[in-house]
Amino acid sequence: MADPQGFLHVAKQEARKRPVDERIHDWREVYAAQSAAERAHEVSEQARRCMDCGIPFCHSGSAGCPLGNLIPEWNDLVRRGRWDAAAERLHATNNFPEFTGRVCPAPCEAACVLSLADTHTTGSVTIKRIEQAIADVAWDMEVVPPVRAALRTGKNVAVVGSGPAGLAAAQQLTRAGHEVTVYERDDRLGGLLRYGIPEFKLEKAVVERRLTQMRVEGTHFVTEVEVGVDLAVPDLHDRFDAVVLATGALLARDNPGVQGRNLDGVHLAMEYLVASNHECEGDGATRISAKGKHVVIIGGGDTGADCLGTAHRQGALSVTQLDYHPALPEERDEASMPWPAWPMVLRTSPAHAEGGVRRYEVAVQRFLGDADGHVRSMVLAEVRLARDEHGRRVIMPVGEEIELPCDMALFAIGFEGVEHGPLLDDLGLETNRRGSLSCSSDWQTAAPGVFVCGDAHRGASLVVWAIAEGRSAARGADVYLMGSSELPSPVHPTALPLTVL
Repeated sequence: MADPQGFLHVAKQEARKRPVDERIHDWREVYAAQSAAERAHEVSEQARRCMDCGIPFCHSGSAGCPLGNLIPEWNDLVRRGRWDAAAERLHATNNFPEFTGRVCPAPCEAACVLSLADTHTTGSVTIKRIEQAIADVAWDMEVVPPVRAALRTGKNVAVVGSGPAGLAAAQQLTRAGHEVTVYERDDRLGGLLRYGIPEFKLEKAVVERRLTQMRVEGTHFVTEVEVGVDLAVPDLHDRFDAVVLATGALLARDNPGVQGRNLDGVHLAMEYLVASNHECEGDGATRISAKGKHVVIIGGGDTGADCLGTAHRQGALSVTQLDYHPALPEERDEASMPWPAWPMVLRTSPAHAEGGVRRYEVAVQRFLGDADGHVRSMVLAEVRLARDEHGRRVIMPVGEEIELPCDMALFAIGFEGVEHGPLLDDLGLETNRRGSLSCSSDWQTAAPGVFVCGDAHRGASLVVWAIAEGRSAARGADVYLMGSSELPSPVHPTALPLTVL
């Protein structure tokens, strides 16, 4: 069993990061390299802090990990040096722990019982760090072999989209014995893992390693094909017995009504991130660079932080990140955000430690341009959030206007749902009021034999939810094809994380 007093003797220790003045000059991951022995010792000690509590909220589907990761089990195996067994238990519930261990915000840690005393010496178990270490050690030890199906079913499945949801569904269905083809409209595989997440958060060699495994297992990949355009829907139905839609929720939220939005230098965040990731892939210099510019990022979430870190590495003169919300508290307020609900607290990413200014309760009023039509500054106003007579949230200017130098502005204010196009039209599918695709309890849409998962179903969400939905939709498709299934289904289509309203 676990060490019931480990958390009393071992202080919480996150992975060390490389110095800021070193890491902002390259695109490698921000964390410092460690020898295998040093990593094993530190992570094993951190795993001692898991006390295998009677009710492990860390892998509760509502409060912690929607994948149901067997966290206390693999923590104890790491504590005892059983890295191969820990890898087996980790992969039992998660197809891609090397992804989640790097980019997931770790709702499991917020739900950890030890987060009830969240200080620098106590606080939650460093679950995310342990997960990444297990995954990386497993690859180093070569104990992540391809899993080939013992029998082939003769059924053909198309997966549309190669992000984490699509890849998870494809791997599960391939391992169940189906012939699976993944279609990706971009020139490379990975979806937002490839072109949305910067290299310093997720090196793409990590993605390529898993794709290589999937090819050996028998999954087929086709790039630069947009289903519904390059592959018509009637042909899709002719070739495949089932279809899984994992197209994401890439319809970016914009503010087209703000004066000056059409000036050169004002972009959506994903335009910027995709272009910079193409440069990291060796496709030539980005057409949207922050080098030598005053950059303003509109939006205070993870996408904004990704833009912030990217701008630092490109050599921006200054970076300001705007948020119309008030600054969040640094500690959980138990009255309004009781454990184990996800706490709304101020989160600082490694990019914020690299520089830049965060401004709260401000909103852009207009952009000002030069004679050549390029943005040169932006005008802000202090704002407060209020509700109109219908209860809708409105942003009310309350203070004097402020002019900021701005050579490049990036809108990172979220996503509105699934992109519209011939695929949905020809399948006869419409988006719901959230801009996503609805499905029944078996993940099947209104189009027979067509399933949906990930952000296309849930809206923009976490990578761990995408993988959980991909695994679940794979079971739904398997039942549809075969009448029954042994594949797991970690979440229901209506599942929601535990929150306080």
